[in-house]
Amino acid sequence: MPTSEVAFAFDKRVRKALLPYRETPPIKAVTWLSQAGDQMQLRVLAGGLIVFGAARRNPRMVGAGLRMLAAHEAAALTKDWVKRRAVRSRPRSATSKDTKKPEPGHDTRKEKSSFPSGHAAGATAAARAFSAVYPEHAGAAGLAAGAIALGRIPGCAHYPSDVAAGAVIGAGSASAVTALWGLARRGAMAALRRG
Repeated sequence: MPTSEVAFAFDKRVRKALLPYRETPPIKAVTWLSQAGDQMQLRVLAGGLIVFGAARRNPRMVGAGLRMLAAHEAAALTKDWVKRRAVRSRPRSATSKDTKKPEPGHDTRKEKSSFPSGHAAGATAAARAFSAVYPEHAGAAGLAAGAIALGRIPGCAHYPSDVAAGAVIGAGSASAVTALWGLARRGAMAALRRG
């Protein structure tokens, strides 16, 4: 059985197990906490680091905020690009067998855009970008991003494979920003040495 079919079969089992409980208070609490990975909240967090770092004259903190913002925006753009090309009903609203896996197509309605998870993409991108500047806090940042991403599953907002795809997009976006940041920094240092 191909890996994707194994993943989609797992998605189906998880949905079946969680769907009856998605409106219970504990699951609603987990879903509410996972909203920390929404685009606005992550932008405010990154912007807050930039402002707070500037006020404290802390270039490391400003750099962390800028990298987080850049990585988040790259992840959001990539996630949106994929969502515009794949249709998948959210687990809470999927009704037939063919809506349980992503299909090529274009449907921007929220209930038809489960794949990939934007919360997982954004949280992973921001955490990885932050960790590139503050490696001593990488564990805590990764744990927070993982909790946000996984928190999308119990309330049936996303399937596990949606979350995994979002995390891959986020990690790739953060890696790209880190690489470009390093190139820009080396270029600036070389220009300063020449000037």
